[in-house]
Amino acid sequence: MIRLWILALQMSELFVSSVVHLVYGFYIFSTAVASDLSQALNDYFKRNVNIEMMEDEPRRGSPSVDGLPPIVLVHGIFGFGKGRLGGLSYFAGAEKKDERVLVPDLGSLTSIYDSWGGRVDYGEEHSKAYGHSQFGRIYKQGHYPEWDEDHPVHFVGHSAGAQVVRVLQQMLAVKAFKGYENTSENWVLSITSLSGAFNGTTRTYLDGMQPEDGRCMKPICLLQLCRLGVIIYDWFDIPWLKGYYNFGFDHFNMSWKKMGVWGLVDCLLGNTGPFASGDWILPDLTIQGSMRLNSHLNTFPNTFYFSYATKRTRKIMGVTVPSGILGIHPMLFIRVLQMSQWQHPPDVPPPYKGYRDEDWQDNDGALNTISMTHPRLPIEHPSRFVVNDSACQPMQPGIWYYKIVEADHILFIVNRERAGVQFDLIYDSIFERCRKHAFRKTPQTLPNQPSSPSSSLVLLTSNKLQLEE
Repeated sequence: MIRLWILALQMSELFVSSVVHLVYGFYIFSTAVASDLSQALNDYFKRNVNIEMMEDEPRRGSPSVDGLPPIVLVHGIFGFGKGRLGGLSYFAGAEKKDERVLVPDLGSLTSIYDSWGGRVDYGEEHSKAYGHSQFGRIYKQGHYPEWDEDHPVHFVGHSAGAQVVRVLQQMLAVKAFKGYENTSENWVLSITSLSGAFNGTTRTYLDGMQPEDGRCMKPICLLQLCRLGVIIYDWFDIPWLKGYYNFGFDHFNMSWKKMGVWGLVDCLLGNTGPFASGDWILPDLTIQGSMRLNSHLNTFPNTFYFSYATKRTRKIMGVTVPSGILGIHPMLFIRVLQMSQWQHPPDVPPPYKGYRDEDWQDNDGALNTISMTHPRLPIEHPSRFVVNDSACQPMQPGIWYYKIVEADHILFIVNRERAGVQFDLIYDSIFERCRKHAFRKTPQTLPNQPSSPSSSLVLLTSNKLQLEE
């Protein structure tokens, strides 16, 4: 009887979580569509030829603007860059706060390794191991062709995007891009993490990853439902829909044109595809997966690092609980509660020596606060806790400065109104730090008038590693 009650509770929780996530996803999608339709109607009824011609001309910033290192905003899991979901901004318009901001569109569920490329070359060995094409999309025109050690860039990564940036810097350091032997870690001037997934999260186990190895999924869980939806979405391969939003699995050739009906069945049964091989984002976000990844990633002595760790929990009489109801997004409240009470299964070996449940209880509904401060596992990187931003000036490269902010995981993205004045405080401090406190040679001369932001994606074309529009 007790087992039946537990099973009923688990199924109820799965149903509620599925509905909440599905409704929120539909809300985001419908908001983007409504915004695009509204803009299209507005343009139709207020068409002005002269204005349109001016908008079609590529805007050229002043020499002072062109001399600024770009700030590249990198989205996290289920995220999107400029050009996806119409005019919706993943960073809620934060890209308009600076004169030269780039917003790439990366795979929203692809593994951290597969997120970067140009004509995307995933490598022969990696492609064979995980069962997908070696080459991905082709990008023909770079937006920042001068990118090199003398023209480095700033990166700001949210959630898994922070770890994606670290992987990119490591790839530049070890010259992992074939045919481009001049890359180095110094192509990255600074990395700022906003709720960054450095050391994994216990939420992956709540969503369905097996705590035994951090690679496989439970038979019935939220991630299994996600898996089925993604496979069907990619199989139908509707061009306008894929252009609007893409999970990033094109290199697995899951379209009906390439795998047919039996290929779909094989994929749904878990025999082929990214979920069968484990070549997707969730295994990288388990504690075990993050440790495997971190064992190959360095903190470099000439790069500036800063991270904002978020949390929506507090302790009451020694017990960790959500810090409120109204301040936590409905999609995250259940997970904040569950993660604050997380206990590693007693019959499963802990993910690392010295693991304690209480260290992982503070969280923001998606990531544990301990995971967001700086890389800790398997080896802790140099770090310094910051209460006020001014306390870390002047900044020293090669050290992870971190600050803990009271916020849930999505407070600073998509919906600007939720964060209110906090939104401006966070992004203003990020951009100010990039422009005034993170430089290797001389302070940058800032222009008086901002130009329009641009979007980018790392690109390998001609003889340069470039940033792609």
